[in-house]
Amino acid sequence: MARIAFIGTGVMGGPMARHLRAAGHDLIVYNRTLAKAESWAAAHGGTVAPDPASAAKDVDAVISCVGNDDDLAAITLGRDGAFHTMKKGAVFIDHTTVSAKIARQLGVEGKSLGLLVVDGPVTGGQAGAENGTLAIMCGGSEKAMAAATPLMEAYSSRIVHVGPCGAGQTTKMVNQITFSGIIQSLSEGMRFAQAAGLDLDKVFEAISGGAASSWQMTNRWKTMEQDSFDFGFAVDWMRKDLGLALEEARANGAVLPVAALVDQFYADVQAMGGSRQDTSALIRRLPK
Repeated sequence: MARIAFIGTGVMGGPMARHLRAAGHDLIVYNRTLAKAESWAAAHGGTVAPDPASAAKDVDAVISCVGNDDDLAAITLGRDGAFHTMKKGAVFIDHTTVSAKIARQLGVEGKSLGLLVVDGPVTGGQAGAENGTLAIMCGGSEKAMAAATPLMEAYSSRIVHVGPCGAGQTTKMVNQITFSGIIQSLSEGMRFAQAAGLDLDKVFEAISGGAASSWQMTNRWKTMEQDSFDFGFAVDWMRKDLGLALEEARANGAVLPVAALVDQFYADVQAMGGSRQDTSALIRRLPK
């Protein structure tokens, strides 16, 4: 069993760390809000560290799930960052959705320190973290993946090695670009059905088994019909992720007209007070 430092015990990180603990690993946890780490340790066992550097000392692996690029830079390269104390040969796995730029930077910085680095953003949401069924898209070397995979298996049902450092993050951008467009088309389709006076249950039954079907349709059709949005992946987070994708597209020359438009539609939802609502709240922009 491994000795693991887990940094970020929030909505996603907390359950992931719990699965590692249940698998028998020895955990040291750190969270910027210390009370969250203390609460996690009280519930599941393990040790609470005062900072990332202390958590990372002499461990086999450091796993992080924080908020954004700045948070990730702080817990790795900052004054009390984990990279200052990690031993050579240890693996660093980051599950935060961040820019490909910082993922590549950490790959370079880690290699210079003799560390194995994997960028592994996830999809599957809070339910996937709770149930240990996340899908993880990974960037890093073959050697890093060999070290990271047995640990990630504790909280995932699918792990795909996409390419070198940064490839995990760019693949996550593909995921967000794709499903944001699906939500917009689903919103338009539902409003069209309502305007036509159709029975939405019958419409769902008719189309959910064919080409129009998607995870979003299966899991959000009924809640969208009920104007229920107080759960799931928040609009604020989606805007952050789409911003990362649009920034990367400016660098690699990709053209994302639909993603750019839907990003602005989400800005409308934020202005309507829906910042913390599920991404399916996109339908609120369209009149019934």
